[in-house]
Amino acid sequence: MSKTVALTGGTGLIGKALVRALTQRGDKVLLLVRNPEKAKSELPNLAGYYEWNAMSESGEWTNALASADAVIHLAGTPVAARWNDDYKKEIYDSRIISTRNLVRAIAQSETKPKVFITASGVGYYGNQGYDMNVPILDESAPPASDFLAKVCIDWEKEAFEAEKLGVRAVAVRTGVVLSTKGGALEKMLTPFKLFAGGPIGSGKQWVSWIHIDDQVGLYLFAVDNEMVKGALNAVAPNPVQMNELAQTLGKVLSRPSLFPVPKAALELLFGEAASVIAEGQRVVPKRALELGFSFKYPTLEGALRDVIAKNK
Repeated sequence: MSKTVALTGGTGLIGKALVRALTQRGDKVLLLVRNPEKAKSELPNLAGYYEWNAMSESGEWTNALASADAVIHLAGTPVAARWNDDYKKEIYDSRIISTRNLVRAIAQSETKPKVFITASGVGYYGNQGYDMNVPILDESAPPASDFLAKVCIDWEKEAFEAEKLGVRAVAVRTGVVLSTKGGALEKMLTPFKLFAGGPIGSGKQWVSWIHIDDQVGLYLFAVDNEMVKGALNAVAPNPVQMNELAQTLGKVLSRPSLFPVPKAALELLFGEAASVIAEGQRVVPKRALELGFSFKYPTLEGALRDVIAKNK
């Protein structure tokens, strides 16, 4: 049976792909967006477009929650930018306050969705450094204490308040999403095509990656499967170190991988946020595999070949 899904962040990289997948399988999508007219031009013919202010507790958008079987919250200020105190506050508030307001609106609705799903990130676990033998992290691993970890901790805490309302709650901890439509891979492609590609930072940091189709698949899995509760790592089963990612990308593109981007250069561009790009964590999707989710692209080379082939 078709479902009605209310969605924030629908015009982002993951959001657009998820909207396509939902509509292709016959679900109705209600978009909560800042600019409904712009959203209609980017994502036409959806079931509804509602003006949404993430910092507001009420508005016409609450009607979308009342008619939804599932609410998916993807919206948030981009992390890959130069941080200052104001920007860090925007990163935090755009996630924590918006999630709090959505859950409060659900609480006030007579009809409640069956599931509330929020995005989160593998930044929950912090950065592990550069040792190839660092521990493998699954959903049971403890959180770190840096800024992004605190964002993820508080973000998920607000989302899990929905459980007190009898609503199943899921936090999807996403890694590096492989797509040519945005994200880290898109930025890496240009230097490789110009024969100037290479690893970012030391090359020894772990990269927990996922193909965009599997990322979308996990969201659909969380919508449909009542056994999915709590945290869910949205990463492929085989994380790699950055050197391997760069070498594999070079192989797929038939280009060398000889020109690393030093961390110092990243720090000039991103300041404190450079650590998010130059460091990483070795995360696996234990919970998804236990629940029976099947990854279409479990290996890096297969995933890269597919996303790049689709871009031709």
